[in-house]
Amino acid sequence: MSDNQGCQLYLISPLETGGDFPQRLRSALEAGPVAAFQFRVKDIGHEEAARLGGPLKAICDEFDVAFIVNDDIALARQLAADGVHLGQSDEKLKNARAELGDDIQIGITCHDSRHLAMEAGEGGANYVAFGAFFPTQTKETFHTPELDILQWWSAMMEIPCVAIGGITPDNCQPLIDAGADFLAVSGAVWNDSEGPAHAVQRFTEILENS
Repeated sequence: MSDNQGCQLYLISPLETGGDFPQRLRSALEAGPVAAFQFRVKDIGHEEAARLGGPLKAICDEFDVAFIVNDDIALARQLAADGVHLGQSDEKLKNARAELGDDIQIGITCHDSRHLAMEAGEGGANYVAFGAFFPTQTKETFHTPELDILQWWSAMMEIPCVAIGGITPDNCQPLIDAGADFLAVSGAVWNDSEGPAHAVQRFTEILENS
């Protein structure tokens, strides 16, 4: 994941990644450029997570999409993931870097905090994530940053920033304009009434014209 191509799409999985989800992921990746895919599952065992994640990693490899594991360093290592995304309450950045090495991408959730973002940047994070910018059903929201945090970060730091939280094709333009390097989207893609490919096509059109 690099920030040298304008704003790019960063897909986050739904919590349910069994059944026909691999085909849905493939159709999304076929529909337009996607920089990264985050495998985010909760409340399932390590073996089950690895079983579900393996085929998704293979699809991402096929499309040259970075495969990021949410919150689980051991699973990231087992799946040979390209990166791991850590929240503020998860394993510390320094531990993750020591365990996974320098080649893996580490992203850190920074909510609406400039202080946390600076700490992450100085600690060697490869990207920081701010959000939730809009109401979201994907996870409980406690922080709602203003757009100027994206402007502040992109003016000062080389490390890319990810905007997250309730982002749709209809509301994403101000985030792009404010300097987001990546738009992290989940519900807007997987819940699109016309299917994930349709949503990715809409995002692609906006990103390519921004």
